Formats: sequence, C-alpha cells, structure tokens
Amino acid sequence: LAEAVTVDSQEEARETLRLKKQEFADATHVVHGFVIGPQANVLGCSDDGEPAGTAGRPALEVLKNSGITNVMVTITRWFGGTKLGTGGLVRAYTQVVQEVLKICQTRELVELEDLTFSIPYGVNEAIRRRLPDFNFQILSEEFGQKVTIRGTLPAECLTQLQNALVDMTKNLVEFH
Repeated sequence: LAEAVTVDSQEEARETLRLKKQEFADATHVVHGFVIGPQANVLGCSDDGEPAGTAGRPALEVLKNSGITNVMVTITRWFGGTKLGTGGLVRAYTQVVQEVLKICQTRELVELEDLTFSIPYGVNEAIRRRLPDFNFQILSEEFGQKVTIRGTLPAECLTQLQNALVDMTKNLVEFH
C-alpha cells in the first residue's frame, strides 16, 4: 500500500510515519522516503527491516528524480510468504513509488510572506478588491480605529502590494 502525503518538515514526516505505523500495526514493514524544501535539501528514508538499501533508498531516489518536494511516500507491506530477493524488492519499491506519484495532484511550491497592515475604513473596500491581484490570502481582520488585515502572499508580490497600499491610502497605511 503506497500513500503520498504533503509534509513541510522532518518533524511532520516523523509524525506521519508514526501514525502510519500505528494505523498498520499488523504490517511487516512501513518503508518511507521524503523530500522537503524548495531545493529538495531535506531528505530521509528507511528500509524498516527490509534488507539494507532495497526499500527506502529506491523510494527516495524516485522522489528525488521526480522534481516534487514537500512530499512523503509511505509503502506498507505485509509479508505474504514469497521472498522477492534484493533485486525484486528494489524493483517493487521503485515501481510502487512511481505509480503513486503518477496519480498525485501537485502544485507549484511558492515561498509565502506574512503581511499585516492597518488602513482607514474609507479605503477598505477598494483595497479588498485589489488584494487578489497580488495573490493575498486574508487570514484575519480586526475592526478598531482602523481596519487591520493579516495575511500571506507570494514573496515575489510583497513589494508590489506594499507600494500599491501606500499609493491607494495616500501613505496612510501602517505596516506591522
């Protein structure tokens, strides 16, 4: 049973693996591999009792060569009585990871920035209409003396949005 999940850190990968081992406590092996980060520089894998280098490493190699990051694949196996041999294990684990990645839905990994700003009520509606132009996702709003908006946006859009907010508010925006 091969499953691919999104993970953003080694800690999240460890917790995912712990939950899979708990869910499939009757399995003989829960092999895994993961690749994390924009440059795919955080890697991990385990053979989980299979002969060394026959399970986790092949899974990790498929992940590394896929170009997909922030992903973890777990492969759960129940021994059925037929020994595959080391070559058979490598082929089986390689193939199952290739197959699960074929059906994964992926999206581009985009570095996000947090931004919090306060604006006068008079420009709130006009600014809210422009936020989608910068792929700004509102996380929270507070309505006090001014409207304070907190959200995230792609890092490449941060300066453009800040400049637009300054222009639209005639320099009355406050960044926090």
